[in-house]
Amino acid sequence: MDDLLSRLDQLQKEAEADSARLSDAALSEQFRIKYLGRKGAIPEILERLKELSPEQKREVGKRANQLKAKLEQAYQQASQRLSSGQVKASGDFFDYTLPGRPYPLAKLHPLTVVTNQIVEIFYRLGFELATGPEIETDYYNFEALNIPAWHPARDMQDTFYLDNNYLLRTHTSPVQIRTFESKKPPLKILAPGRVYRHEAINVRSYSTFYQVEGFYVDRNVSLADLKGTLFGFVKAFYGEKTKARFRPSYFPFTEPSAEVDISCILCGGKGCSLCKQSGWLEILGCGMIHPNVFRNVGYDPEKWSGYAFGLGVDRIALQKLRIPDIRLLYENDVKLLSQF
Repeated sequence: MDDLLSRLDQLQKEAEADSARLSDAALSEQFRIKYLGRKGAIPEILERLKELSPEQKREVGKRANQLKAKLEQAYQQASQRLSSGQVKASGDFFDYTLPGRPYPLAKLHPLTVVTNQIVEIFYRLGFELATGPEIETDYYNFEALNIPAWHPARDMQDTFYLDNNYLLRTHTSPVQIRTFESKKPPLKILAPGRVYRHEAINVRSYSTFYQVEGFYVDRNVSLADLKGTLFGFVKAFYGEKTKARFRPSYFPFTEPSAEVDISCILCGGKGCSLCKQSGWLEILGCGMIHPNVFRNVGYDPEKWSGYAFGLGVDRIALQKLRIPDIRLLYENDVKLLSQF
């Protein structure tokens, strides 16, 4: 009997220490199994009562049942605290001494990066930003830009036509007309945006792409002003060693018109696969704003003059980032886009 009473005293001390540590469900379950489970300490002592005399059974049994009741109460209280949320489960434990978890930040799309670089350069040259709707009318997209319905230049741009004389704009030039209608010169505007053309999708062309349109209207604006602005852009964007040249071209809304080439950024003008062995890369079209455009918006072409230019952001991105296929810019492949 004495050894059982000593065992009960020992269990009471151990249980008091263990009950103070019932801070999660796992420890609580361990406590129950150790003391109250089928093979626990209390059932083991109660099982041995049959070895004792009736008087000893009463004494040891009373002590064992009292201790059992206390342990059951401690277990139930711990379970109630856990279920009420007063004590967090082990899986919810947070160690505030640990270093912070890194959360990788998203990156800008290559087209956005290139557009921002272009806009930043022209912003330093005094240009202001303007935007316009991507769904346009025939008037703003063609008529006001000196491209009437019979004009052969309409064949240069395969257009997505919608209902009620609306269409998806084929260039950002409609922003020019809308700005002319709402403001008076002098104007120095930059209009970046997305445009659409009904073209076959291949390595070099896509049905949607991005442009940055720029125009400047004031008194006595000349072709020399246009050349100075664009040559300054080329040096700032591509580097001081990059050369630029004007080539005569045709656009119905500018006269005279030109295209601007730069010395190949890969071979430096020596000839390679990127420039098709020519040593030059085309980057934009430009020219002096046609008098008819001024007349369509109520400007006097004898009083005002101006220039306009348009850059293809996708083409510049392909060249500068050495991307071989324009479709890669629109497939949302995170592995590819994260490289830029």
